[in-house]
Amino acid sequence: MNQNPAIGHNSVPKMTARNVNVFYGQKQAIKDVSIDVTSEHVTAFIGPSGCGKSTFLRCLNRMNDTVDGARVEGRIELDAQDIYAPAMDVVQLRARVGMVFQKPNPFPKSIYENVAYGPRIHGLARAKADMDNIVESALRRAGLWDEVKDRLGESGTAMSGGQQQRLCIARAIAVDPEVILMDEPCSALDPIATARIEELIDELRGRYAIVIVTHNMQQAARVSQKTAFFHLGTLVEYDDTSAIFTNPKATRTKDYITGRYG
Repeated sequence: MNQNPAIGHNSVPKMTARNVNVFYGQKQAIKDVSIDVTSEHVTAFIGPSGCGKSTFLRCLNRMNDTVDGARVEGRIELDAQDIYAPAMDVVQLRARVGMVFQKPNPFPKSIYENVAYGPRIHGLARAKADMDNIVESALRRAGLWDEVKDRLGESGTAMSGGQQQRLCIARAIAVDPEVILMDEPCSALDPIATARIEELIDELRGRYAIVIVTHNMQQAARVSQKTAFFHLGTLVEYDDTSAIFTNPKATRTKDYITGRYG
């Protein structure tokens, strides 16, 4: 029986990480992290600034490949496939494991073309009608369709911040990913837009495995069912969100939750 609390027993994990270490040059940013991510739950990564939570998130779709001097050790699997294996197609991986960044980053294209971009690259639509359906479906799932259906030709960069972030979520889900990674998706948004994104995360739960990095503990408590607490590059504790916030096992977790540091 594996005693590691970071490893779930209830369901087949969508992604697994075992003994992951990340280095930027000589500096070690992540130390020996093992965790399972399932499709049933939203998993939140919390912890103080610089604790490694975003660095670890970026390992899950190999975004650290784009950082000079970054080195990832250990094993990360998607459906039991090693995502760092030489045969792994990184473009395909990033279609399967989508990413939504902290700052909304729509392309300087129309709303329609923002969503159609991925499906076009991956050849998911044979005809214009197919693409129209994919775009409408993604915008509906992102809770945007009714707001933008009459202005699909307008620039995505002209929308409000909250709409831009939902457009980026629509863009991520248009290629029908299996996992969605969100790196502090609400940190640049006002409370109303934040509430809309949180509702959206709840609506998407179960359809995708969702991992969200957040600085906002209340947000983690609202949107996630599993929470992982990172500190100084290590995974201190991983458990049901309710347990982390009401009955944490580790002193460091308790100190962070109660605001002793952060």
